[in-house]
Amino acid sequence: MPTIVEVAEQAGVSIKTVSRVLNNEPNVRPETRELVLRVAGELNYRPKLSARSLAGARSFLIGLLYYDPSAEFVARVQRGATLRCREAGYHLVVEALGSAARDVGPQLDHMLAALRPDGVILTPPICDNPEVLAAMEATRTPCVLISPGHQGRRLPHVRMDDVHAAEEVTNLLISLGHRQIAFIKGASDQAASAWRLRGFRQAMRAHELEVDESLLCQGDFQFASGEAAAHQLLSRRSPPTAVFASNDDMALGVLAAAHRLGVQVPQDLSVVGFDDSPAASLVWPALTTVRQPLMEMATAAVDMLLERGGRPTADGVQQPSAPRVLAHELVVRASTAAPAKRGRRAPGSHADRLA
Repeated sequence: MPTIVEVAEQAGVSIKTVSRVLNNEPNVRPETRELVLRVAGELNYRPKLSARSLAGARSFLIGLLYYDPSAEFVARVQRGATLRCREAGYHLVVEALGSAARDVGPQLDHMLAALRPDGVILTPPICDNPEVLAAMEATRTPCVLISPGHQGRRLPHVRMDDVHAAEEVTNLLISLGHRQIAFIKGASDQAASAWRLRGFRQAMRAHELEVDESLLCQGDFQFASGEAAAHQLLSRRSPPTAVFASNDDMALGVLAAAHRLGVQVPQDLSVVGFDDSPAASLVWPALTTVRQPLMEMATAAVDMLLERGGRPTADGVQQPSAPRVLAHELVVRASTAAPAKRGRRAPGSHADRLA
């Protein structure tokens, strides 16, 4: 196997320079970096992770902690973080952490002591857990938060504007002519749930439309809660003409309930979601939703750790770092249309059966 000495000799540089290039350290001339990487590639040189760790007092590990009922959310964040870590010569360690568990502190302490990661990415709702944040500060572990609530805003974080995105979705429904719009809230322990509801309310208020509080249903970001909420909403004497679900999983539950009740989408009911999961474009009718840049957010979080924007100071407090706000995209598909006139519903519709 080739050694770092051979790489240095063939590139005509010092061993220290090769080490700095392979460790992706700053203050190396671009032409030197390019030369060293080319020679290392030609020799098929691969530094041992253990040797790199001992030499630089770093583990070359980045942790990703999650506790989220949506498997798609976790999968996309993990995919983005993994690809960026691989490019930078790091390894991503993914750990599930029970955010509401009584032993969350010991869980985290054990993980940090065993792995000694160079940084940690915290996803919601863990990123708002006081015990988790306290453990990061106590161990002086750099961390970057994805979509934190107000509590985590003092730490380096990356997010998208959920409020504005929810306003856009609501504005679309209003522009189509909908006035009786139901809203299915997300899990109460996640900040995004409150932000999306706020965006819905702001858009309704901007159009001088009253929010019917009886059309607001509690969900938990899972399919079953969307299905249950839809049954409740569509069983009303005067059902809504549109449903805004706080994520795609719940929106898919609405589609399933509508189909079971004989409600045609979008002729009788428009349905919108949030996230743009793969299933959103595979169901029929395809789901109108917001594309949340989860992979890009994870990539940005890794970059913020690599840049040491969250390196702790001597007293263990992380230096402030400018937040990164990434753009979303409203994706309009076949699940939304202008509302049908109430008097022209097809025979046998859910309203007729309830009459």
